[in-house]
Amino acid sequence: MPNVLQLMPSLEGDEMAFVQELIKDMDEKEAQQFAIAYMARRKDPTNLLIFAVVGLLGIAGIQRFVINQVGMGILYFFTGGLCLIGTIVDIVNHKKLAFEYNSKQAQQVAAMMKSFSQS
Repeated sequence: MPNVLQLMPSLEGDEMAFVQELIKDMDEKEAQQFAIAYMARRKDPTNLLIFAVVGLLGIAGIQRFVINQVGMGILYFFTGGLCLIGTIVDIVNHKKLAFEYNSKQAQQVAAMMKSFSQS
């Protein structure tokens, strides 16, 4: 799998371990297709941090819209990031938010790969 992991150089720590576990039973071609599809859907934790900081400056909730948490995004928008406290918590937890979103995306892509390989 080293060739496949070269397609995903930005993965670190828990996310890398999670993805390796998902692709361990895939052949090389499936793993490459997974990597391409996953990297297209993946959100970079640094971008989430930037969006949360922008939320402090005026557009609260943008980081939640980016990770498809529309309800929370609307709530943050209309409450000023829950009076800035929610936005500050998101700044501190930006890596966790990104990992949760990316894990779901990785599972969806892996399920999609399984359904394609079975047909």
